[in-house]
Amino acid sequence: MSNGYYPALGTPLDRDGSVLTGSLIKHVEDQIGRKAEGLLVMGSMGMQPMIKDSEYAKVAQIAAEAARGQCPVYAGVMDNSVARVKDRIERLQGIKLEGVVTTVPFYFQSTQTEIIAFYRAIADTSPYPLYLYDLPGVTQCKIQAATVIELMRHPNIRGIKSGDLALVRGLSRSLRDVNPEFEVIYSGLDTFDVAYSFGITRTLDGMFSCTSQIAERMYEALQAGNLESAAGHLDSIVGLRNLFVEVGVFPGFTHAMNLLGFEGDFHPDYSSRLNPQQADKVESYMRQIRLI
Repeated sequence: MSNGYYPALGTPLDRDGSVLTGSLIKHVEDQIGRKAEGLLVMGSMGMQPMIKDSEYAKVAQIAAEAARGQCPVYAGVMDNSVARVKDRIERLQGIKLEGVVTTVPFYFQSTQTEIIAFYRAIADTSPYPLYLYDLPGVTQCKIQAATVIELMRHPNIRGIKSGDLALVRGLSRSLRDVNPEFEVIYSGLDTFDVAYSFGITRTLDGMFSCTSQIAERMYEALQAGNLESAAGHLDSIVGLRNLFVEVGVFPGFTHAMNLLGFEGDFHPDYSSRLNPQQADKVESYMRQIRLI
């Protein structure tokens, strides 16, 4: 896994919940053109738990084919039991993916012992490398550092995505003694520049999906050692994220993606589109930061 930024792609759907192939292909091509190092399909921003079963493998297939081997593609396989995650992985068989990503089960809380058993059982049979997804705000269960260190000894568990800077920094310092090949990806958007200064140079977030122009410039600044410029670009991304929180994250994301030329709904089927005042606020801010 290369250093750089990894967008968690949105999933463009029609009103019946079917994936819009052309829009998703365009989305993938845009990110690759903006130097994304890899793509996550059907993560949180891609609404994996809300995608129809009939569309699930299709989304992964479209994205993998659109990438044409230019960057790795990963797919979310989140579910609430080992058996159900294995079912999801089975549906992905034959698709060219670099790995699969899953949170802990999110309906019932799990102990750390159960988390270890859950991930090991999946990794034992998965034809794809497995990545841990630490998302306690959704799962109500934190993957502890000791648990990750135990799991990174498994040959088919390749990495973790987490927004916990202390966890990620600590794990990064432990790799040499446990598994130097284990990959740590940081997803705490507000402190990407700080993390980079600690040597944490792989970042993943859904906001990159609608800010690829700015994300590209931010990483160019980081790689050049221009932290002040990078911080300014990050502030623009965080500002749009904060506006999404104000108006509704997924409806705001849909409106932004539509303004950028990507057709479809990028929000759950029970969410409404923005009202005219909210839409104007999003468009005005996107013009302010020169996304449109």
